[in-house]
Amino acid sequence: MKYIRQLFIILLFSFLGEGLKSLLPFPVPSSIYGLLLLFGALELHIVKKDAVGDAGKFLIEIMPLMFIPAGVGLIDAWHVLRPVCIPVAVIVVVSTVVVMAASGRAAQYVIRKKKKAVSRK
Repeated sequence: MKYIRQLFIILLFSFLGEGLKSLLPFPVPSSIYGLLLLFGALELHIVKKDAVGDAGKFLIEIMPLMFIPAGVGLIDAWHVLRPVCIPVAVIVVVSTVVVMAASGRAAQYVIRKKKKAVSRK
């Protein structure tokens, strides 16, 4: 019964995200709205972590299973995807390197700022 209640709370926030999606004109998926609402409720202590923790762990554990239909869909659409495989692979590699470099630079900047602030005290 505990798991059903926890799953119901998670689904409630998912449905709230669906409602928010229909109200707002932004091109944001309803699942993102639901996650943000749940995150906000957890941060503001409206919902306790214990109220959704076990069901959340279960959903994370079975997440790879949820990707099987998407993988089958990719295999089914291989004839459409084959001509763009190389450009997509290049874009993925280049964007990954750019994101890693930007993240590293940002982290170094924050660390330097923090060290300067500590040394001034």
